[in-house]
Amino acid sequence: MINAEGENVDLYIPRKCSWTNRLIEAKDHASVQINIGHLDQSGVYNGKYTTVALSGFVRCMGDGDSATDLLWQKKKAGVGQA
Repeated sequence: MINAEGENVDLYIPRKCSWTNRLIEAKDHASVQINIGHLDQSGVYNGKYTTVALSGFVRCMGDGDSATDLLWQKKKAGVGQA
């Protein structure tokens, strides 16, 4: 919910899995959110990052590593960006 000043005042905002687009429920204790840091040409962190959220379902199936890798490859290639 948004108040009169335009600020979000919800206590809980659900996340979606970056790989399956499923909602990550509050009781999904196996889910993770990972920030992948961006580097410049010399290999120094520049303060920017990309957030990847993975549901417990993906991790339980053993696909967390490959899902993160493929999501990052898509991001680097610019696929799906507007």
